[in-house]
Amino acid sequence: MQLRKLYRTIESIASKSFEKEEDLLKNVLHEIVHNEEIHIRGGRTWRFDARSGSYELLHQVGDMEHIKPHYRIKVKDYPLFYELPKLRTVLGNEQDQYLRKRGILNYSATGIGDKLQWRGHALYRYVLAFNAEHMNENLTATLNIISSSLSSALRTKKIERKALVLEQDLDKAREIQKSILPEHEMHFHAYELYGISLPDRIVGGDFFDYLQVDGDTERLGFVIGDAASKGLSAAAQALYTSGAIRMGFEFQTKISSLLSRVNKLLNKTFSEEQFVSLFYGELSDDKNGLVLFANCGHNSPILYRPSSRKSEMLEATGPFLGPFPTETFKTGNILMGKGDVLLLYTDGVSEATNQRNEFYGEQRILKLVQKHAKESSKIITQIILEDVQRFNTLGTQTDDKTIVTVKRTG
Repeated sequence: MQLRKLYRTIESIASKSFEKEEDLLKNVLHEIVHNEEIHIRGGRTWRFDARSGSYELLHQVGDMEHIKPHYRIKVKDYPLFYELPKLRTVLGNEQDQYLRKRGILNYSATGIGDKLQWRGHALYRYVLAFNAEHMNENLTATLNIISSSLSSALRTKKIERKALVLEQDLDKAREIQKSILPEHEMHFHAYELYGISLPDRIVGGDFFDYLQVDGDTERLGFVIGDAASKGLSAAAQALYTSGAIRMGFEFQTKISSLLSRVNKLLNKTFSEEQFVSLFYGELSDDKNGLVLFANCGHNSPILYRPSSRKSEMLEATGPFLGPFPTETFKTGNILMGKGDVLLLYTDGVSEATNQRNEFYGEQRILKLVQKHAKESSKIITQIILEDVQRFNTLGTQTDDKTIVTVKRTG
């Protein structure tokens, strides 16, 4: 299952109204266990009780023999739980005889929510445990995304409750966010660029930017990003990320080094459940149209070549920014010929829905790029955004929408 799609599935559930955190976790647990793309047989939600030093069973779902309600397991019997704050997900062999008799011979444990201090250790408030036919690194990566997105959802709900008393500051916040966006249009040698960003709320987590050092006519950076949380927390993270990228660009650092440094800064500054998907590109005065890029878990930009009527997607070259401070980021490259169009967008565009809950989708974007490839980057951007807005007028799901179009004109 694609990581971004998995995140959006959980985010969609989390957007609904729940009286308690446990109700949200129960719904997500049910969705995960019954999702045919993840291949999980059963799952359980556990909540930590500091008084007894144990995790209490809250919910259980799936094709497994059920455990008696409110069953407890002692933290001292599961030393791997102490590793969860660092690893998010651990795999282990079940030692509890009662659980083994019910067919649980091995397990995965994934930390969710806030971390609590207990007897000198940090422990997650909640743990999701799953059973699958194959416990491997692929499953661990999936569960890490579940941990990150669920924890982010819980944190976002808390932030939004607090934000209700801060409405008088929202106008100022919107003005600050506008300040990080550049002018829509940019020209650089044989390229023209045009970008638009529309927040779904008063403030949002999308951003784009053009990067150029004064006096340097040899290279131009362009970036589009999406902070995964919502509202004020997303706007703050977008502002911070944009500023970090701008500062790093001025030192003419290699793309991989720049992103590694920004990743570490985000990890130190924000909670590990918050992350940013980002696409970074760099144009030069190269006559062959060389474009360097790095895709950090972002929606794959579309490169369309009118001369051959072929298109390609610039897939991820690295993970999201923020959650994992030691990750490395690879760089890719393409050649843009005269008339080629490179379209960048956030998932508020591709995953906008209509009244029938259908996604706008990449194919609609590609068809419009193909149809209007002879137009300027400004016209292409405006046509796509207007079409998405019409499609999404009565939609069941809305989000920030950002589009940046890069076209080589000569």
